[in-house]
Amino acid sequence: MPQASYFRNYSIEVQERVKVLLASGRLPEHLRQRYPSPHEMRSDKALYDYAMELKNRYMRQSRPVNKVIYDDKIRRSHEALGLHTSLTRVQGSRLKSAQEIRIAGLFRKAPLPLLRMILAHELAHLRESDHNKAFYQLCVHIEADYHQLEFDTRLYLSCLELHGEIY
Repeated sequence: MPQASYFRNYSIEVQERVKVLLASGRLPEHLRQRYPSPHEMRSDKALYDYAMELKNRYMRQSRPVNKVIYDDKIRRSHEALGLHTSLTRVQGSRLKSAQEIRIAGLFRKAPLPLLRMILAHELAHLRESDHNKAFYQLCVHIEADYHQLEFDTRLYLSCLELHGEIY
C-alpha cells in the first residue's frame, strides 16, 4: 500500500493503526469529521494575505516575503508540499533579494488547519534552513498543534491518493 510510505518514520504501532484505517475505507469520513470543510482561500492573493498575516503575527523580524502562490507542479516535480526559495540577483550596484513560498495546488481545497501547517513550515524556513530542533520549535510557535496537523496532512494525502477529493 503506497500510502503507508507517508508514515514510514512513525512507530510500528502507528503504522499498523494507519493501515487498518486505510483498509477500512473510513478515512474520508474520519477526515470530514475532524475537518468539516475546506478553507476559502482559492486565489494566490488570498493565500498571500493569509501568509503575511501569519508572518506579521509570529515572525515580524524575519525577511520580507515577496510572493506566496499555489503551484500545481510542486507535488509531481519536487515531491514536496511547499517550497521556500530565496532568489538573489545583482541589479546595477545593488544586491536584490526575494523570498518566495509556493504551496502545492492540492491544498487549494484542503482544510484550513492543514494549509496553516504547511505555511508555518515554509515561513519557518525564513529563519531556519535546516529541519533541526530550532526549526520545529518555530513551527510550533506559529502553529501550536503543528505535529498533529503534520500527521493529519499525511492522512489527507493518503486519502487523496485512495479516494480522490473528499470535499
